[in-house]
Amino acid sequence: MSLLKQLFKPTNRDLLKRIGFTLAALAIFIIGTTIQVPGTESITKNLGFLELINTMGGGALQNFSIFALGVMPYITATIVMQLLGELLPYFQELRKQGHVGNQKINMYSRYLGIAFAFIQGYAFSFMFLGKSATASEYIYISIVLTAGTAFLLWLGDQISSKGIGNGLSLIIMAGIIATLPQMFIDAWSGLVSFDGTTQAIAFGIVKFIAFAIIYFAIIVGVIFVQQAERKVPIQYANKSGSYSMTNASYVPIKVNTAGVVPVIFASSLLAIPGIIAGLINNESFSLFVQNYLTYTTPVGFLIYVIFIFLFGFVYTYMIFKPEEFAKNLQENGGYIPGIRPGDETKTYLTKILNRITCLGSIFLTIIVALPIIFSNLTSLPTSVSIGGTSLLIVVGVALETYKQIEGSLLSRNYKKGYKRR
Repeated sequence: MSLLKQLFKPTNRDLLKRIGFTLAALAIFIIGTTIQVPGTESITKNLGFLELINTMGGGALQNFSIFALGVMPYITATIVMQLLGELLPYFQELRKQGHVGNQKINMYSRYLGIAFAFIQGYAFSFMFLGKSATASEYIYISIVLTAGTAFLLWLGDQISSKGIGNGLSLIIMAGIIATLPQMFIDAWSGLVSFDGTTQAIAFGIVKFIAFAIIYFAIIVGVIFVQQAERKVPIQYANKSGSYSMTNASYVPIKVNTAGVVPVIFASSLLAIPGIIAGLINNESFSLFVQNYLTYTTPVGFLIYVIFIFLFGFVYTYMIFKPEEFAKNLQENGGYIPGIRPGDETKTYLTKILNRITCLGSIFLTIIVALPIIFSNLTSLPTSVSIGGTSLLIVVGVALETYKQIEGSLLSRNYKKGYKRR
């Protein structure tokens, strides 16, 4: 029986209610992206390095809506907290405390995210309104934008607890999907012109069809890579101390373990000079940033992809630690067939992780580079792109949500079959 048929069975009405709640919450978010901050107007100039924030927020930044910042300040704060967790002993101790420690880290991440939201809100209000506004107006807009981010964090928590899937991830995905119809409309307008000859119109339609085919082919490729993993076999000892194949298992190492975090981190780093340039309003510094520190320029593009590639390794090793894994494996009586426990296991895992991460980071840089190269080679609007971070996010969140729904249905069927026995 297909997943859809199982979902609409009378016994799964509560699951349907959770899905309905999720869709209603996401609808509130989409509506909020169209509500402008009082006293402001939509941004007409090119967003440049802020285009990623605008895309992930469903065009909220372009509209300068109450949700203009989206949940990006919190995501940035989470990444910063993960880095601090590797550097500061206090946060390392919190991580060892399990659930209680993770709750404290999450609380600190939220406070830091709200602080980031206020700073970004003030910077954006200054950048887009110029010097025409007063100090109180800047602070007022900053507070409104910060409140919008705080509301989205609360809404994401409601989705996670009362709906289905990860709330914040679904909010980002909903924002990206909301921009897709307009993207295809812009692609059609840019590729097909009815003012020319019949042959020119037909050629434009062929180009649009080719664009759509390439777009969906990249989606298939992204799904394939996102699902790809290297399975490392693990053997465990039984109670008598001997090893048996019945106790065999494996640890999966994903090709793209880091996900989109390296892209977000690289984009945040590359956005800092631009925000500073907008605040200090120095012509020479602004010109330097525009020529060398934006990813649309050759130098900025090179810096951008290098950041993504390197942070792909950094974040992967933050998630999967070969030394810690080898130690835990040895303490639990496990080993990798043909590899001695301890240092040899650590070296073996590090070697595998380096190869896998290299492939994953190359894939990530290619996907992110595609829309930048595409926009430079074509005369289409910047809203039309192929590949990119947004595609990675949509595919990743959609797969994760699908697995959660499927897992919930399977567990229900299992419990039902168990009760009959």
